[in-house]
Amino acid sequence: MRRRDFITLLGCSAAAGAAVLRPQLLAAQPSSIRPLVGVLSPLSMAAAARYIAALRSSLRDLGYVEGRSLTLALRYGDGVPGRLPPLASELVALNPDVLLAGAQSGALAARGVTRTIPIVAITIEDPVVSGFASSIARPGGNITGTWVLGDSALVAKGLDFLKMAVPGVARVGVLIGSDDPNDRVSIPLFPAAGRSIGVAIELIEVRDVSKADAVAAEIMRANVQALFVGQTPRFLSARTQITEMIAGLKLPAVYVWREYTDSGGLMSYGSNLPDIYRQSARLVSRILKGENPADLPFEVPTRYELVVNLKTAKAMGLTISDAFLLLADEVIE
Repeated sequence: MRRRDFITLLGCSAAAGAAVLRPQLLAAQPSSIRPLVGVLSPLSMAAAARYIAALRSSLRDLGYVEGRSLTLALRYGDGVPGRLPPLASELVALNPDVLLAGAQSGALAARGVTRTIPIVAITIEDPVVSGFASSIARPGGNITGTWVLGDSALVAKGLDFLKMAVPGVARVGVLIGSDDPNDRVSIPLFPAAGRSIGVAIELIEVRDVSKADAVAAEIMRANVQALFVGQTPRFLSARTQITEMIAGLKLPAVYVWREYTDSGGLMSYGSNLPDIYRQSARLVSRILKGENPADLPFEVPTRYELVVNLKTAKAMGLTISDAFLLLADEVIE
């Protein structure tokens, strides 16, 4: 049941940029030419299906019908960062009009193979810090997109919700992908976030998510009372295995993406990924219609949501207060 919406808006005005891009993108596409959009997903095809569907739906609403007025070239990294650079090269070889790159790892791979093809990135790190843009309001190069951690309090808020749901928690383990740039970006945020709510943080690096028993043993050795699961695409691609493993440990956990909660995780707080892909579709459309990514401000997510799986709480023998449930945007019963 829907309870409320967190709405975060970024108001930035676009300014004229001086970056030189391919001349054909500075004018509207001739009607006889079908634009090609390359899509580089860090996820598996199955895990990405919901987001690709949101992208297609939004493009259709904007007048771009795949197979008639638009062609999509899709590549999937299956949750492995090292697979993305060669896939990005494959897409660039197709000479797309726009390249949509998901996650920090995808954005880095796309930037590594082209500085001219317009890129719409879904990035975790501050685009200025990562070198994708000169400024948020005026990127100045060939990359614009959505900055997922535009809300710097996201990590602290997730931990705060976890402690509100389970007040006795004093030591939280943070599951991170050891080789994933998406998690490396957020690692420095955890110590201060933990101190702000009075919990100790223990980082737990996961090298092979397919070895659930080994991951579970590592969590038990860390002697933690709850978990915060990082946002690496590798975890999201294996979300069913992750949530089942954590359920077996009877540990309360908070996740960044609601898809984990849909798959049996206890609770999640973060932005809505299908919405982010819809935002990306609008940016793709603007570029296809002649706008320059150098002039298009980076955006932040427009919606954050707290989702609680009450079925999972009951299975764990965990009592969630009515006061906390009233904070949730959605409760799965």
